[in-house]
Amino acid sequence: MSFSNLGLSAELLHAIQDSGYTTPTPIQQKAIPAVLTGRDLLAAAQTGTGKTAGFTLPILQRLAQTSYSRNRPVRALILTPTRELAAQVGESVLKYGTHQQPRLKSEVVFGGVKINPQMMRLRGGVDILTATPGRLLDLINQNAVRLDKVEILVLDEADRMLDMGFIKDIRKILALLPKQRQNLLFSATFSAEIRKLTEGLLIKPVTVEVAAENATADTIDQIVYTVNKTAKTALLTHLVKTKNWQQVLVFTSTKHGANKLTEKLNTAEIKAAAIHGNKSQGARTSALAGFKAGEIRVLVATDVAARGIDIAHLPFVVNYELPRSSSDYVHRIGRTGRAGKMGQAISLVSQDEQPALKLVEKLIGSKINREQISGF
Repeated sequence: MSFSNLGLSAELLHAIQDSGYTTPTPIQQKAIPAVLTGRDLLAAAQTGTGKTAGFTLPILQRLAQTSYSRNRPVRALILTPTRELAAQVGESVLKYGTHQQPRLKSEVVFGGVKINPQMMRLRGGVDILTATPGRLLDLINQNAVRLDKVEILVLDEADRMLDMGFIKDIRKILALLPKQRQNLLFSATFSAEIRKLTEGLLIKPVTVEVAAENATADTIDQIVYTVNKTAKTALLTHLVKTKNWQQVLVFTSTKHGANKLTEKLNTAEIKAAAIHGNKSQGARTSALAGFKAGEIRVLVATDVAARGIDIAHLPFVVNYELPRSSSDYVHRIGRTGRAGKMGQAISLVSQDEQPALKLVEKLIGSKINREQISGF
């Protein structure tokens, strides 16, 4: 199947071609036609499945069918859990809307940066607004934005928004929206909490599941290195240098651990940067840009900060420590092996993490290959 079979306009097909994509992913094949018809959507899609284009493309098409020349109200509202994901969605809207005439206006707003410039940018009106819940409520309280003309609502990575405690903020935002609207909910899993949220929110939704819950992609080669807890940094340094790894995303459990590991890697002359909630938005954006450009070899991240990192052909993901939740293992390694490309997911596992490793293997339904390097 090609994108031309999905009912998208010539302008959008042109932008897709510019981006180098030829074949829609399974989520795009199912979601795009459903969204174009105006139906509500409940989609289970992991990171890396192409879900962002699965909603930005049909939203651009639907909104282009009617236009407001002046005082543009927000007609599509996309809520995301993190700044990084908000920025990524915003980039997708700009990229795919580039050939539309007239162009739809879009903005991205999130916390961690000054609010006044965002208020100024919203003054002229905006068709598509991508936002994190907290900052959106701040802007609403400042009378900088109104949501009474929203036609399409997207909750992206809804499971992570609930994990991060945004449910009250989401309910406040929902209360400000028109009753008549299209609702699209994307989540990596359909947990009991997600199903509860959908009750009363989605009306006769099209349900799309593109991967078995907690499945890991076939394109990811998973390896466990058993290692002494005190030798993890030395082993990681050894692997990066001897295997000449470039572009390695490393996960740590804590912000402090991320900083400490970054310092040690830089001391070992491996260019590294950390990305986590205590870093300023400028530092996070700069680290991510450097990593994408190949100037930074290793990006060390915590789970929340990494949500929304989208690098098309990321070759290596390393679990410096296994995550507290086994399902986070799936989210972490889902950063590699995307779009049909092979990737490697490496976990450095000490003796005290063996029970956690067993839980991960139980969740994914397979045993991960073990390797050991002498001296570590």
